[in-house]
Amino acid sequence: MRHWVSVEESVAFRPDKLCKVNLFESPRMFCDVYGLEPGQSQGGHVHEGSDKVYFVVSGEGRFQVGTEEQTAGAGTAVFAPAGTLHSVANPGPDRLVLLVFMAPKP
Repeated sequence: MRHWVSVEESVAFRPDKLCKVNLFESPRMFCDVYGLEPGQSQGGHVHEGSDKVYFVVSGEGRFQVGTEEQTAGAGTAVFAPAGTLHSVANPGPDRLVLLVFMAPKP
């Protein structure tokens, strides 16, 4: 099991869609790093039994949580409670890097 990981060295990008790289995982939670090119997004979805936290490492993302929508930059955390519709988009012009935590693991 890994205890330390470089987020900067782990993040990856794809030209066709956002790229998810798992950093840590246990039976109770996981932590991924997402790389989104300008114009890429993760469409609205719901996790019935799991809370999700997005942490913006770099860039700016447009987040929706329930009926609220807001742009968030580096250093901002966004909480999507279980059962709540949520999404993220990278309006650009820079790449967007997010740490994503989810618990309990679905």
